[in-house]
Amino acid sequence: MAHLLLIDDDLAILPDQVRHAFPPPAHLLTLAGTGAEGVERLRASPPDVVLLDLRLPDLSGLEVYAQIRAFDARIPVIFVTMAKTADTAIEAMKLGAFNYLYKPLDPAELRRVVAEALEVARRMRSAVVLNASGTDDEIDGGDAVLSGSCPAMLEVYKAIGRVAAQDTTVLITGESGTGKELVARGIYQHSARANAPFLALNCAAIPESLLESELFGHEKGAFTGADRRRIGKFEQCAGGTILLDEIGDMPLPLQAKILRLLQEQTFERVGGSETVRANVRIIAATHRDLKGWAAAERFRADLYYRLGIFTIDLPPLRERCDDLPMLANQFVRRFGKELGRSVHHIAPEAMEQLKAYAWPGNIRELQSVIKQALLKSSGDVLLAAFLPPLAPTSSPPTSAPREDGALSGLEGFIRSQLSKETTDYYAQMHRHVDKILLSVVLDFTCGHYGQAARILGISRQTLRIKLRALGVHVTHAIETDEDTATN
Repeated sequence: MAHLLLIDDDLAILPDQVRHAFPPPAHLLTLAGTGAEGVERLRASPPDVVLLDLRLPDLSGLEVYAQIRAFDARIPVIFVTMAKTADTAIEAMKLGAFNYLYKPLDPAELRRVVAEALEVARRMRSAVVLNASGTDDEIDGGDAVLSGSCPAMLEVYKAIGRVAAQDTTVLITGESGTGKELVARGIYQHSARANAPFLALNCAAIPESLLESELFGHEKGAFTGADRRRIGKFEQCAGGTILLDEIGDMPLPLQAKILRLLQEQTFERVGGSETVRANVRIIAATHRDLKGWAAAERFRADLYYRLGIFTIDLPPLRERCDDLPMLANQFVRRFGKELGRSVHHIAPEAMEQLKAYAWPGNIRELQSVIKQALLKSSGDVLLAAFLPPLAPTSSPPTSAPREDGALSGLEGFIRSQLSKETTDYYAQMHRHVDKILLSVVLDFTCGHYGQAARILGISRQTLRIKLRALGVHVTHAIETDEDTATN
């Protein structure tokens, strides 16, 4: 149950609007008509999110916010104001408030902003369990469990312990779905900034034109549509920790500003000249080979060296063979409870299929497969028949095919299709090669759109557009939450 605290002297209309947007029993709404009452209720029962009016009969909103932040800086506070030019609300954002809304409240915007705040609160408060033993004693943390006892994972746990207390930049590398955000949250929760905010930002999910403003904020009139000053994540997260996920997809010009922030702890908002001091710890994560990208000038080498002072590399699931049975059984028990299934263990044949698969989507894909199987299951044993189709890992060839032979075969095919009457042969060949290329890559990733797009170096949306244009049909497509969220 999500707990919301509304501190506002307008108890006639606003509470009904919030209740309508966040109805019980999934949400609990607590009301307070004065600042003092709100602080008292917050201390008695800390909420997940606070909605705070700027003008209260006894205290100003900023005074109440200061008391909330002194009690627990991790509680997201959303200011509510009547004034469209609320400089006070902007000042509150500079001090670390989550966001602010205008009265009368727009229901859609209220739901969006509060839902984002609840997710941020969940990530900060959901303790990450480093579970090397694989026992059930510690798997109640839901998705916030980093499990595994293989040597590579034991090194990850040691690395978290070594760097957490050091207020330094950390770079987390590894394929998508390996748990990079869990490592970042584990570092945050064991650091001296654990009582300050934690924000995670996916650099690949935000349009390039908006990313700089999202991080650094902007001044009024900085660009078309900038009708007021905006405070960016680095100011919002003052004193805390920010995760820049998929930093390898950050545009090169923006990387220069990140480098300056790391070196000087200062930055300017977009369209502004005021120098803002930043007190924030940066953790970066990527599935890219930043060293290779830096050599190819696709990522700033100086930023790579600055980020890579301490690097934690997460192994892919296919290299954690000893961990797979433990992880699969954990997910069966955890998701079985969520889905109301009484499955207690996995049949040997089903486990062999899981072991034979390459897992291009890593832990995230394993979770998805287990959930699909549980939904089909009956009885207390997860049978192989309940699993979705999984292509077994093929043995690598003993030697690579000769390049000249491959080129010779391709040249022969091109010549066989060549005709003097053709006038668009270049487009025809590109279409034919694209069709083969996309089909082969998707077959290699077993239909995983996100993995295929990463291998090809294109966006998922571009991949889907090309598939539709070429008429390529994927019989077994895998789309994770990350895939659908970035369409």
